Amino acid sequence: MSSEFSLPDVGEGLTEADIVSWKVAAGDTVTVNQILVEIETAKSLVELPSPQAGTVDALLVEEGQTVEVGTPIIRFGGGADDGAASDGSANDGASAAGEAPASAGAPVASAGDGGDGDGAGGATLVGYGARAASSKRRPRKGGVVPAPRSQADTAAAPVAISASAPAATSAAPTASATGPAATALAQEAAGAASAGKPLAKPPVRKLAKDLGIDLSTITPTGSRGEVTREDVQAAVERQGTADAAAVAPAASAGIGSDARREERIPFKGVTKMMAKAMVDSAFTMPHVTEFLDVDVTETMDFVRRLKATKFLGEDVKVSPLLLVAKAVTWAVGRNPRINSCLEGEEIVVKRYVNLGIAAATPRGLIVPNIKNADSLGLTELAERIQDLTALARSGKTPPADQSGGTITITNVGVFGVDAGTPIINPGEAAILAFGQIRKRPWVVGDEIVPRDITTLSVSADHRVVDGEIISKFLADVGRGLEDPSLLLA
Repeated sequence: MSSEFSLPDVGEGLTEADIVSWKVAAGDTVTVNQILVEIETAKSLVELPSPQAGTVDALLVEEGQTVEVGTPIIRFGGGADDGAASDGSANDGASAAGEAPASAGAPVASAGDGGDGDGAGGATLVGYGARAASSKRRPRKGGVVPAPRSQADTAAAPVAISASAPAATSAAPTASATGPAATALAQEAAGAASAGKPLAKPPVRKLAKDLGIDLSTITPTGSRGEVTREDVQAAVERQGTADAAAVAPAASAGIGSDARREERIPFKGVTKMMAKAMVDSAFTMPHVTEFLDVDVTETMDFVRRLKATKFLGEDVKVSPLLLVAKAVTWAVGRNPRINSCLEGEEIVVKRYVNLGIAAATPRGLIVPNIKNADSLGLTELAERIQDLTALARSGKTPPADQSGGTITITNVGVFGVDAGTPIINPGEAAILAFGQIRKRPWVVGDEIVPRDITTLSVSADHRVVDGEIISKFLADVGRGLEDPSLLLA
């Protein structure tokens, strides 16, 4: 008996995810916990393991598609005995209707065939739960019939198409050869035809989507009636020619002749989540920002000594951000009200510091946090920052690491920026922007000398903290960076 695996909620109540890449294909044999697919949620990339062992019957969702939690994304085939019994009864019905049986494994997602739950029939995967397999097969809809298990039958029989979609019947090629490749192609043809979609492989569909090309407008040239990559590229060239002709008057007027001057980026995933959080923060919190120039010459000397002596360990990366993080936790200890949030009619002051570090990743901005950063020594803090940034760049930071933050640092200095007015991370009361460090003339005693200077800026929720608390906190961070020995006391 076949079973379907539905998209689970991988954490934090997320409602949807994008299918990034399949790691298996129809016909593959998989084991429990083998990676099936990589998805992108609103927070990170996540690999989903298989909840059972068995054979992949069909992939129900294409790469690049956004699906809601609970949507079936893959179907596993059943055992030989169950499959034969099911096929026998269904094929009898097909014969009575005068229809030929479908090719092996033909997709029937549109016909409502399939799943009896997540992972039924195999070992239970921790975290997904299990549902008892149904002893009764759900009725099929739309006249779609199941597939015979015999390759000989598959080779001899044309693909049966739903009676409700006669126009699509001619678009589906027949399975004229035996073997997994012919079977998989027949599956794709039947699925595309029954859904009224042009036939194309998932990578080709993704390419067309990325390039803004409608597959239904392309005349397929594939040997089996499918749209090929070359067809998509030719359509792009034709569109570019048409666009160039359309902008010719503008070009003659000196406006420009580049036909592809715009790029359209899907507004979803991490980018959409970040945008929503920033809008919620900006329009619910009255932000106030203060700035402070700090002489960090002593901090830079200290960083150089730590690097030279490898005092924190051979593999530990030491950077000025480490000292800034330590200075923030130290200043929070002296000004605990800055580490708070507003919950209903109460201001909640948190006596622990879950220090967020804003990270720019290829998939958007995320803010993972270091739990209980105030209790960590310099070595532990350096290791956690190093691990956090490496995981963020991989795009696989788990949702748990992105929740529960109490105060955040954003390091705009790595982009050559002196300062900014950062937006507070929702659920927190303050965020510190750390600007670039560069040589500037500075008054020391009665002399003007070159010193390492940075600009710190703090945005804070003025409902929760007043100017005095913000100023004292910012001054303490600056004091700790001017004299890093204070941070080690």
